[in-house]
This record gives sequence, C-alpha cells and structure tokens, in this order.
Amino acid sequence: MPFDEQAIRALRSSVVGREREAELLVAALNCGAHVLLEGPPGTGKSTLLRSVASAAEVPFTFVEGNAELTPARFVGHFDPARVLSEGYDPKVFIDGPLVEALRDGGLLYVEEIHRVPEETLNLLITVMSEAELHIPRIGTVRAAEGFRIVAAMNPLDTVGTARISAAIYDRVCRLSMGYQDADAEAAIALRVATPQSRHESQWVGRAVDLVRRTRSHPEIRVGSSVRGTIDLMRLASSLAELRGASADDWQVGLDASFVALSGRLQLHDAVSREPEDIISELYVDVFGPHPATDSDDVDSGRLPDAASPPGAPRGKGQPRLETGRPMS
Repeated sequence: MPFDEQAIRALRSSVVGREREAELLVAALNCGAHVLLEGPPGTGKSTLLRSVASAAEVPFTFVEGNAELTPARFVGHFDPARVLSEGYDPKVFIDGPLVEALRDGGLLYVEEIHRVPEETLNLLITVMSEAELHIPRIGTVRAAEGFRIVAAMNPLDTVGTARISAAIYDRVCRLSMGYQDADAEAAIALRVATPQSRHESQWVGRAVDLVRRTRSHPEIRVGSSVRGTIDLMRLASSLAELRGASADDWQVGLDASFVALSGRLQLHDAVSREPEDIISELYVDVFGPHPATDSDDVDSGRLPDAASPPGAPRGKGQPRLETGRPMS
C-alpha cells in the first residue's frame, strides 16, 4: 500500500500533534509489518489509523475487541438455512471481518485486542506469519496484497482483559502513543469550540491545563483524556447559553468540569475523597478562586459556597448541579 508524498501530507494535516506517530505507522505498514498501537484512551489511536486508511484509499475493517468475539464471529460461518438445502458449499459461507480483510487486502483494525479471547487471538498467529488462513470445508484463504493487521490496546485497563501472548507480540511492531503536548490538545479543543469560545483563547488554554493536571495528580490513578477537554468545551458553551452567561464564566466552567471530568477520573483505592473534590481543587489552582471570594477566604484556603463540589454544604439560595448521583 505504498503511500505517496501527497497522501503523507494529507495524513499529517488531518491528525493534530501526531506527525511522528503517523510517519512511524506508515513506515511500518509500507514495509509489510503488522502493528500494535499501545496507549491510554483518547490518544487518537483509532483516528490515526482511520486517517491512514483514508489517505491510502484502502479498505478498512473495524473489529471491536470483547469477550464475545469468538473464532466463528471473527472468521465467518456457514448460513445454517442454506446449508440445509445446498450443503457446505463455499457460496453459503458468510465472511467474518478477518476473512473480509484478507480477501480485500485492506487494514484490519482490532480495537482493545487485550479483551479478545485467547482462542480467537490464536487465529492471528498463522495469519501474520504465513499471510493465509485455513478454514474447514472452505480451504485456504490467502491474503491479498496490502493486507495488514493493526491492533490497539490500553495498558492502563486491566478489568476484563487478558494477557497478550508472546507469540502475538513477536509478530507485531509496537508503537507507543502517549498524550499530545498542551499546544496540540488546545488545537483539538479549538476545533470543537463555539465561535464565542474561540475568542477566549486564554480560557481554552486553562481548560486544557485543568484536564492535563488530572493525569499527574497523586490521588488519581487514571486521569482524563483529551475527550474530557472536548466535552468540557461543549458543556461550558451549552451551559453558558442556558444561563445567559459568557463561555468563560467562572461558575459555568466549574459546573461543566464536574460533569465532563468526574466520571473519567479513576482514583487510587486508598483515596477517600470524591472526584468532585479533586476537580474543585484543581479548578481553583488553574482558574483562581471564585471572583466573590475575599482575601481572608483565599488565605485560609476556604472556598465560597458557589465553588463547593456537589455534596458539600452550600449557602441559602445557591443552586447546585449534581453529577453522577441518583435523584431522591
């Protein structure tokens, strides 16, 4: 599937902050290698590969990795109704995603490969080594020119996952993908920002800073991805419109942060605080205290009622936006 210079330029312009990874991925695919993209959620693994497929104009087959991806679903199966009348004829075989990609010579993308059952993954060993797959009653299906397997996994997620065997690792090239830098994340946020928010570039930069701080906070095991930034931008704009406030209103930003980020944070087991408590702390660090806070409150570290996280005592008449809690 060799990429020409025009395709490379189009790829670099379509994926923000991923020029190096795009180059490495293209080089691996051009030389015939299969690739494992490894990184936290929201680092653009799927976006990068879809852009590669689009730039190369090759077929793209997507497979969601989960415990229900059995060998029969992955490879394909005979139509039971037609088997009764026509027998096990190759014409009544329904191709699964693996066989479809083999025949088309396209990119087979296996998302969350570490959630796929071992017996299903074992099918890939021969496919990656010999570029062919033997199917009972069908025969051998050989890979068409251009067939590649690209898998993705999140190394931070261990629930409902299985260990990838050494045989699989030995047959792929691994490309590690971390988060983009702050400038790239700000550029991504601006792509989804409303015209009103785009004029508040300083606010956008602070919103990105807030989300990035969740990834290094000592009480947070897994912080928010750039998707949290995107949702924060959208929520703040929508909430500001409902309240008749500006997009950079202090309270609007805090409430939007609770909703956009609280469900994305995974705290360490020993932490007794709620995600909203940590978000409030980080929000004040980035955006400063509430404009109505007097100097005594700032010096003592106290927050006004309007800045308290959901569940904290509040002054009379102060509205509160609940997040993640059932209504009583």
